[in-house]
Amino acid sequence: MNISRAVLTLWYVTVGDSSEPAADIAKVLNADPKADRGFGRKYLSQLNPAFPVTPIGQFPLGRSAQADVGEFYIGGYPGVTVVQTVIMDDALTLSKLSPLLLRAINAKHIFAFASNEEEGYAGMAHWENYELKRSLCSTRTEFIEDIGLPEPYEGPYWAGEHRPSTFGAITLPFVPQELMQEAERTWLGVEIGENGPNLDVVGYAIDGRPEPKVDPTPAPKSTSELVETSAAKLGVGPANGAYDDYADPEAEPESTIAESAQRTAHDLADLGRTIASRVVTFFKNRRR
Repeated sequence: MNISRAVLTLWYVTVGDSSEPAADIAKVLNADPKADRGFGRKYLSQLNPAFPVTPIGQFPLGRSAQADVGEFYIGGYPGVTVVQTVIMDDALTLSKLSPLLLRAINAKHIFAFASNEEEGYAGMAHWENYELKRSLCSTRTEFIEDIGLPEPYEGPYWAGEHRPSTFGAITLPFVPQELMQEAERTWLGVEIGENGPNLDVVGYAIDGRPEPKVDPTPAPKSTSELVETSAAKLGVGPANGAYDDYADPEAEPESTIAESAQRTAHDLADLGRTIASRVVTFFKNRRR
């Protein structure tokens, strides 16, 4: 197996009581749930308390770039948790996923989907009460793992109904990526991607990188500050001798909110009269 790595998306399901929880999962995901930053940190601390966890953003799963090496995208929703990261080596055989990952959350169902589209690899697996029910991992030319009985949704793919015309005779009768996406729709009850629900996740890095710097949003200006700025741009105000209603702030006692609002309204009215006067003067001068 010469696959370098794959993006793994794990779904931990506790909602519903049936052996086929797709409808219950879909109900949760179609509600456009929001992720909790604190939940993701707790999840990662269970995997390894020594991880240097750094939040790297909050965004919708399936509509943003996928997780990279040393990253986890996590969304904890009511009864459903999604975790996306990168796997390599033995973990590309999904039955060999680390027990730390599989038991990080006490779930009745766990669904795993792994993909490396460039190298033609895809895999899907389902555990019920931690017992592996189905795992199929393959490339376009070989099986890496095939455990459990094929499920009904797989039938048309095995029958060659989705065989791409450009593939040679020695390839599988389907594109592994397409079968994986079919499993995703069947097991989760929704499409994951641009045409699916808006699934909010929080991204974390565990490779020690610093938290991204975000420029602080400037505080909005008060009405009085806006008046002063506008007056200065129009050439009116204390500095121009044409607008003298500003009191000395150091000599002025503290005022109530109502008094401040009244003074601001007065300032705006005077500013309006001053501007109107200048406009009239301008047109009178043009008529001469």
